[in-house]
Amino acid sequence: MKIVLLIAWLLGIPLSSHAQKINTMKNSTEETAIRTALEQYYFKGIFEGNTTLLKEVFFKDALLFGDIKGVAYYKTAEQYIEGVGNRVSPEKAGAPFHPEIISIDVINSIASVKLNVKMYDYNYYNFITFHKINGKWLIVNKTLTDVE
Repeated sequence: MKIVLLIAWLLGIPLSSHAQKINTMKNSTEETAIRTALEQYYFKGIFEGNTTLLKEVFFKDALLFGDIKGVAYYKTAEQYIEGVGNRVSPEKAGAPFHPEIISIDVINSIASVKLNVKMYDYNYYNFITFHKINGKWLIVNKTLTDVE
């Protein structure tokens, strides 16, 4: 009986490690898609002040919350994108813009991303939630804070 259990246990190891590789490969593909959305739409949109790019990556009903210099911040995606379009972009101002992806965690059709975005005199930390909707990763929530 012990031998049968030992054999069953040994046979189970390769199967579970194979399943782990499949999940890792799938998450790697999704992580790459999210990274592309961040770099080609979110970061580029902010840097250039390009509202068309931002509308491509934000879910229309997304909400943004946080604090900037200690002041509470709340906007809808529409208000946020409009604000980006109405300000002088870092690109046009020749201002520093240094975005960094700190982490991306993906589970099924949701993902949580932690970013550090340094621009103008701000040092933002963002926590962004993505949801894969109709095959496309969209920002459904953004929280942010500015740190000294």
